[in-house]
Amino acid sequence: MEDKLFNDNYRIGMSHDIHPLVPHRPLILGGVEIPFELGLDGHSDADVLLHSVSESLIGALTLGDLGKIFPDSLTWTKNLDSKAILTAIYGVCDYMGYEINNIDISLILEKPKLQPYILAMRESVASLLHTEVKNVSIKAGTNEHLGAFKDENAIACLSVVLLRKNNL
Repeated sequence: MEDKLFNDNYRIGMSHDIHPLVPHRPLILGGVEIPFELGLDGHSDADVLLHSVSESLIGALTLGDLGKIFPDSLTWTKNLDSKAILTAIYGVCDYMGYEINNIDISLILEKPKLQPYILAMRESVASLLHTEVKNVSIKAGTNEHLGAFKDENAIACLSVVLLRKNNL
């Protein structure tokens, strides 16, 4: 008899990402462009929120990490839209028989203030993950001007996802 506490009906994944803020780049978080004088630097569009969520899914499925699947050594990943990354990874989740139970996302930054954009980001992530907005939590907080955030030099994101088998 299968032990109901130890099965593959639910899978948890967690991850983080951080990118520096630089001039002359758009600031994209959760697939939403945020008006700001700085943007995130990276090989792709540097959307730390979608990168963190993508890697949380990869972790839940024990498939390695984002750099293994979308290496920055390949020219076709240069300036890649992170929505395409998350869409592809969610396709693997779906293929493996999993769907989103819920996801909790925390952004860490000093500026800009994100409250006016949180709902749009939740809607964007929910749409990309084929789930309801109520299953996507996004919070934004500061790091009290400590570390990489002291001079508003970076934005980081932490995420935790709970996947469940489609048939539950």
